[in-house]
Amino acid sequence: QVQLVESGGGLVQPGGSLRLSCRVSGFTLDDYAIGWFRQAPGKEREGVSCISLNDGATWHADVVKGRSSISRDKVKDTEYTVHLEVTTLRPEDTAIYYCAAVEESYGSSWLDWEFDYWGQGTQVTVSS
Repeated sequence: QVQLVESGGGLVQPGGSLRLSCRVSGFTLDDYAIGWFRQAPGKEREGVSCISLNDGATWHADVVKGRSSISRDKVKDTEYTVHLEVTTLRPEDTAIYYCAAVEESYGSSWLDWEFDYWGQGTQVTVSS
């Protein structure tokens, strides 16, 4: 079983930045990837960014490309912390942000992966 706990959400002014963290724990995680997703009211969930825990490769969705970064810190083989930063925030970035884990696949986009484990989500509100 993999457990994920998000932190760092809150109210941010337009033009500001957010930094979210996801504590990931469970069995050996080196073959996993961690994705960040978000869901705004009345909209479908969408991918934001993803990182391979194995080699640190990263991917970003078009909605945040050029404004986002994702990184990982390895605490031990069974625990990581994954950080997401998004800059130049806009009101349309308002959403509940979730992190999720999946065994990494090859030959397909991370947006097509079926993530197995999810955190409870953290609210990010961009407003003046």
